[in-house]
Amino acid sequence: MGTPPIACLSLQALHELSECNVVGVVTQPDRPSGRGKKHDTSAVKKLASQLGLNVLQPEKLNDEPIRDELISMNVDLIVVMAYGQILPDYILDIPKFGAVNIHASLLPRHRGAAPIQWAILAGDKETGACLMKMDAGLDTGDILSVIKTPISTNDTAQDLHDRISVMGADILRTQLPRYLKGQLSALSQNDSLSTYARKITKEDGLIDWSLPASQIHLRLRALMPWPGVFSYLPTKSRRLVKIISADVIHSSGEPGRVLKADKGGVAIGCGHQALLLKYLHREGSKILGASEFLNGCPLQAGDTIG
Repeated sequence: MGTPPIACLSLQALHELSECNVVGVVTQPDRPSGRGKKHDTSAVKKLASQLGLNVLQPEKLNDEPIRDELISMNVDLIVVMAYGQILPDYILDIPKFGAVNIHASLLPRHRGAAPIQWAILAGDKETGACLMKMDAGLDTGDILSVIKTPISTNDTAQDLHDRISVMGADILRTQLPRYLKGQLSALSQNDSLSTYARKITKEDGLIDWSLPASQIHLRLRALMPWPGVFSYLPTKSRRLVKIISADVIHSSGEPGRVLKADKGGVAIGCGHQALLLKYLHREGSKILGASEFLNGCPLQAGDTIG
């Protein structure tokens, strides 16, 4: 059970495991997306179709037809990675080996929908992937195995997404056969150490320049590629500009105030220190380096964005 690209390598790994026979793939229904509102097929569905696997796309897992179908399949194990819905209790009771989930954090830290983004936002030094036994709670089940990876000062959410996708597949290849043989010991989570990684929204990308530059830089990395961090130019139309790349610099000024704007970058005052914007993306344009950006948008010291 899975939907976005991060789950694809795990599906591939399951398909290749000699100990497993994938009898079905459950993924989210095709959804309208983009300006044309064309129905978009999930990454997991595309891969499952290429592998010749049976694909189920229920709107709601509690609907009677999907309940009957899942129960009739008599599956021994359910493997979940980023499915996109909380599983009803009846699903957890179907397989004799239960249901396991690959979660993209070091549980109990960052339970919830956006663990990768919140690990960066929190300034964590490491993250990873957990293979866990699912229960009725939100990412509260016993931990079966863990793989860790450091978070560098330049890692974006996309970087971690790609690494954890590989780690999820690795943990299935190496640990799932051991789990099926009863060779893994389950470790209960310490609920007192848990944090909640709520879903990210577009509004989270709006920059609050009163924050320290270091926190804004964390947000830039955590929300890359979506929704990105953005502010508004000091024009009558208040055109939105996304910040693609920036560095924290030892300078100071009023939050949101342009301190300098030249080929070296656009320096903006923050609550503490400043942020030097190096690559920017203005609405209706393309990503540009600071020098090119200023040719079409002549910001100057003293202007205020926000």
